Amino acid sequence: MRDWVAWHEQYEQPGSPLRVRLEIVSSHLSAALTGAPRGRISLVSLCAGQALDVLGVLPEHPRRSDVHAVLVESNPHNAAVARQRAAAAGLAAVEVREADASMPSAYADALPADVLLLCGIFGNVSNDDIRRTATAAAALGRPDCTVIWTRHRRAPDLTPQIRGWFADAGFDELAFEGPQTETMTGVGVHRLRQPAAGPLPGGPLFTFR
Repeated sequence: MRDWVAWHEQYEQPGSPLRVRLEIVSSHLSAALTGAPRGRISLVSLCAGQALDVLGVLPEHPRRSDVHAVLVESNPHNAAVARQRAAAAGLAAVEVREADASMPSAYADALPADVLLLCGIFGNVSNDDIRRTATAAAALGRPDCTVIWTRHRRAPDLTPQIRGWFADAGFDELAFEGPQTETMTGVGVHRLRQPAAGPLPGGPLFTFR
């Protein structure tokens, strides 16, 4: 089993692949919040870890007071760290839930989302699970929901198929970045044209391998 607490230490290393990925994700997250319609913004992050992306952007963002966030993380230590950082930043509308992010029922009350983060998931689950999650994302957001996801581009590079799966699910691609880092990072950004009809998926959407 991967040590998901120690894994976060790589974010502290300037120029590391995870640091580069965090900077890209944070930039797109900031833009998604800026471009969201006026009023309340529902942000949902699955497998949020210590939420360095959300908690790195939100404290200084102009739309901070509009954001109501649910960060879903199963690791108790990482969830506690995220909760402490949110409290220290005075982000009372950020809730960290220690729960299984693969189960939509764990965060159904926070849906539909205006911004959905699927970062750190697709490199750890099966191809079928990635496709299932990309398809299910259309049922998790409202129209114009922005989804940000990550996946390495090591051979065989699955990111072209993932981009296609989001398109098939009703998303328009806003951006895809693939900097030449050691882990061949890929970051995709998509906007939902029309939510999927019907109930939320029963789950689980994915299982970490």
